[in-house]
Amino acid sequence: MKLSTERILTTHVGSLPRPDGLLALLQAEERGLEHDAAELEATARAAVAAAVARQVDAGIDIVSDGEMSKIAYTFYVKHRLDGIGAAGPDIDRGTGALPGRDLLDHPDFHDRVRASQGQWIGAFERPCCIGPVAYADRDPLERDLANLAAAVAAAGPGEAFMNAASPGVLTKFVPNAHYASEDAYVAALADAMKTEYEAIVDAGFLLQIDCPDLGSARHNQYQHLDERAFLRIAERNVEAVNHATAGIPADRMRLHICWGNYEGPHTHDVALATVLPICMKARPAGFLFEGANPRHEHEWEDLARGVIPDDKVLIPGVIDSTSNFVEHPRLIAQRLCRYADIVGRERVIAGADCGFGTFAAAEPQVAASVVWSKFEALAEGARIATQRLWPVSAA
Repeated sequence: MKLSTERILTTHVGSLPRPDGLLALLQAEERGLEHDAAELEATARAAVAAAVARQVDAGIDIVSDGEMSKIAYTFYVKHRLDGIGAAGPDIDRGTGALPGRDLLDHPDFHDRVRASQGQWIGAFERPCCIGPVAYADRDPLERDLANLAAAVAAAGPGEAFMNAASPGVLTKFVPNAHYASEDAYVAALADAMKTEYEAIVDAGFLLQIDCPDLGSARHNQYQHLDERAFLRIAERNVEAVNHATAGIPADRMRLHICWGNYEGPHTHDVALATVLPICMKARPAGFLFEGANPRHEHEWEDLARGVIPDDKVLIPGVIDSTSNFVEHPRLIAQRLCRYADIVGRERVIAGADCGFGTFAAAEPQVAASVVWSKFEALAEGARIATQRLWPVSAA
């Protein structure tokens, strides 16, 4: 993972809004409708090239492929893993998909969320674990790696990363109907996803493991448990990540947590201070977390009081991924300087709260043009923070 002793670098969480032509093809593929597979591959390749070039133009140092080939950051595994298929009539398709406790407290807002999410939730059949999981088809992964490599070679960013789902988060979005226990399912997923994790790093990219299971799962998937029981699950999920990445250098990885990428009350979110000790046990050196979300921005104070190992790099979200407000660069700089005061300026990278295209929806929460304005503000905020943190070299 490239760090800087001269300035604050910039990155984001990964997913970006897909262009309309690609969106239609992805949705057709996911629904099993007739489509031109070659056209889908070509359109995805072009979309990755355009997304990487635009990230560089916006001032992003550490870029991604925007998850252009994926319908969602978890559902994509159905195209790569054996044992994942359609849920039968006797399978609870809603397993793990409980509405957040904050939404249950506000049924009027919950109705609004369900109406807005109906554009994609009802359109796709939920994948399910119906047999032993194993990494079976590497072709989609190899295409993703080749597309990102070509885009990076053309645009010349400082570095690039690729997202992959954690074993723990897959238990929510790809419910288990085969293994005797969730523990056994998580262990099997860790063994299977190891193939993808190692391939991403072997291709020369940073691996980002997406772990909302360490945050948002508390108030939705595991809302029926007490805090101690949830923390045992979080420990198990981190152990699964560590097992799956045992052969990968820690400084080639980043781990992302979030509390659900949606605008909402978030009044039942688990505190960062509560899960931080467990998160710090994860092997990845980079730690991406929400720092712009108004329910969590204050937690920089908890990080200042927490124990952060010397090898960890903080990548706080300093722009929100659910609002069309474009943050002022000075506000972004203020946020970054807080974290630099905690771990030192060389161990802070400017990031975003979550992805801007978590699901390939026709109407993303943040308009595509606003995403790029946010990235430009992020880059400008990082420049202002650099001037404040390196006043002599910046003069």
